[in-house]
Amino acid sequence: MTIPPGARSSPATSRNRAPILAVLRRHLPARGLVLEIAAGAGEHALHHAAALPDLLWQPTDPDEQARASIAAWRDHAGTPNLLAPLALDASRPEDWPVRQADAIVAINMIHIAPWAATQGLMAGAGRLLAPGHKLILYGPYVEAEVETAASNLAFDRDLKSRNPEWGLRRLEDVTAEAASHGLHLAERVAMPANNLTLVFRKTA
Repeated sequence: MTIPPGARSSPATSRNRAPILAVLRRHLPARGLVLEIAAGAGEHALHHAAALPDLLWQPTDPDEQARASIAAWRDHAGTPNLLAPLALDASRPEDWPVRQADAIVAINMIHIAPWAATQGLMAGAGRLLAPGHKLILYGPYVEAEVETAASNLAFDRDLKSRNPEWGLRRLEDVTAEAASHGLHLAERVAMPANNLTLVFRKTA
């Protein structure tokens, strides 16, 4: 697809969007609103909204340039169920502009953000999601008793050199934070390039 003016594009998105979509198809509701946190350039939002036309897809990002890229992709593609991007800081769940969602998705967010963003994400998801609804995360993690790939270790060092508050998170820390807000790990899916998709289900 031609990249429209003002839009960003990443080669990694074209490589991982199909495997992510395959998991989303199994876990997202047939209809309703999907809230995407930290949607970045918007390529995932566009791809998934186009593939799942019965869902409303609400992209958000705290960065103004990212939201401009999402808007450019949206205007270019004309995907009717892809909503205009909203400003949302995951670390401030009390200020989220969305009060209800049928599912929440965050792709490649947790490791490129301070830990406070993960805490806010779990708090916000715990408040917005009804029992049985899901929070779906994608990205690299460090797992106990599982050898971390050399490429992921190098990525972790690179992230921390750019910002000491960034870096790959331990899976047990993420699941513990989720559990404190009524979100329990329902499925761990191994993905290409040493990534994971984590599916959390809200309990009553």
